[in-house]
Amino acid sequence: MIVEFSIVPVGWGEELAEAVARVLDIVDTSGLPYQLTAMGTLVEGDWDEVIDLVRRCHGAMRAQAARVLTHIAIDDRSQARERLAGKVRDVEKTLGRALKK
Repeated sequence: MIVEFSIVPVGWGEELAEAVARVLDIVDTSGLPYQLTAMGTLVEGDWDEVIDLVRRCHGAMRAQAARVLTHIAIDDRSQARERLAGKVRDVEKTLGRALKK
């Protein structure tokens, strides 16, 4: 499964890099494949490990802020593996060219 999530501390102002960096350290050391984007993080793995990771990230942000908003989108496809790169590769193959990244 692929999960896209974003965690935002409420009341921190406009600059969130410090708070987000603390959470991304948890993601980076999890060992799960992930991709950081400007608006969230994509992570791939099985249900228990991915949901546990999101739970730990939410908890870490909650330890820093009195209010936290966490958004989660789940793409759960049977037998799908290595889809973080595969989904992009499939679209590029269909287009016949690499996309700007």
